[in-house]
Amino acid sequence: MSADFYLYLIITLLFGEYAFSIFIEYLNIKNLSSLLPSEFEGFYNGLKYQKSQEYLKENTGFEFISSSFMLAFTITFILVGGFNYLDVFSRNFGCGEVITGIIFSLTLKFLMDIIDLPFDIYDTFIIEKKYGFNKIKPMIFFTDFLKDWLLTILIGAPILAAIFYIFISLDKNAWLYVWFFIVTTQLILAFLSPIIIMPLFNKFTPLEPGKLKDEIENYAKKHNFKMKGIFVMDGSKRSSKTNAFFTGFGRFRRIVLYDTLIAKHTTQELVSILAHEMGHYKKKHMITFMGISFVSLGLMLFILSLFINNPHLFEAFKMDNLSVYAGIIFFGFIYSPISFVLGIFSNYLSRKHEKEADRYAIETYPKPFAMINALKKLTVENLSNLRPHPLKVFIHYSHPPALERINFIRALNVQNAELKESPPEIAA
Repeated sequence: MSADFYLYLIITLLFGEYAFSIFIEYLNIKNLSSLLPSEFEGFYNGLKYQKSQEYLKENTGFEFISSSFMLAFTITFILVGGFNYLDVFSRNFGCGEVITGIIFSLTLKFLMDIIDLPFDIYDTFIIEKKYGFNKIKPMIFFTDFLKDWLLTILIGAPILAAIFYIFISLDKNAWLYVWFFIVTTQLILAFLSPIIIMPLFNKFTPLEPGKLKDEIENYAKKHNFKMKGIFVMDGSKRSSKTNAFFTGFGRFRRIVLYDTLIAKHTTQELVSILAHEMGHYKKKHMITFMGISFVSLGLMLFILSLFINNPHLFEAFKMDNLSVYAGIIFFGFIYSPISFVLGIFSNYLSRKHEKEADRYAIETYPKPFAMINALKKLTVENLSNLRPHPLKVFIHYSHPPALERINFIRALNVQNAELKESPPEIAA
């Protein structure tokens, strides 16, 4: 295959992904309705429901502008030989190929970060602030930027160096060694992240003694769920949006609640949310996704090994020299369709797992209306779209839409006489 073939293929893929994304967002906007679903009466008032739609429209318009700019920049950068200029710059330091690859990669990341920074600033300080979400101060915003770079240099660069070294030094089976190295590294980072990385960005404090802590601990003990502790994260210093998550493995697992979540939900609602998260662990969803991601990684690395030193691919990017580090980046352009398909499958499986976790939650903590209220509050607090287009859900959603989950929980409540509950619902 010639250099022209690769160049046309890459530009076609870039345009195709962009056009399809715009088409999906167009359908999603067209699917909006001014009629508030009866399920959310008493939770969404008319003005706030309208605000949620305006939030979606403004974000969609902004994403169109930013993605259009990035498409134009990327194609221009390729056509004018921008990657080769970066490579020449990196080689001028006179280092070996591994260090040259690190310089090349960090310079490219810095360039992309600087280009993305104005968009990130506008999104954070204009759009998110306009709709009442942004709480981050400029100093914290730029401190986060610097911390991200610190982690890139201290952790990302050595990992990249090892990957480059393996591909340069070993034989055709180098992709297998790289696969083993990355899998091992990911597992180690999964353990270290809650202890070393996450505290760099947020403060985690143990949940104070009280009814909520007692309820969570009693539920966890009843269902033999081992954990390191229950922590509150100061999410409010960045955003008013709410969330909860688990981190770590085995007895090192930690339950993390955003302070914004605790402030806006009842004890039963919070335990329902955590019962859902525990359901993911009990159903071994995390292990399933980890296994799939490792297999996908192996597939990607194997295909990468077939392209990593392809001279025609490098010629398409107007490169003077072949290199492992540039080959990895160029391969990403070609691999995008496979990544897209794998992403659809991953999201489908994730939506399936979410329903399984919902089922587990109301079977082990039979308060279905508490979970329904929690879902409604989360939807309203985050101004989520109540009527996403089915194609948007199929391609991008890792969770079923709120109305679909609520209907699923109601159906389970009706079907299971042991769980059936019908207390009055309390609106936010």
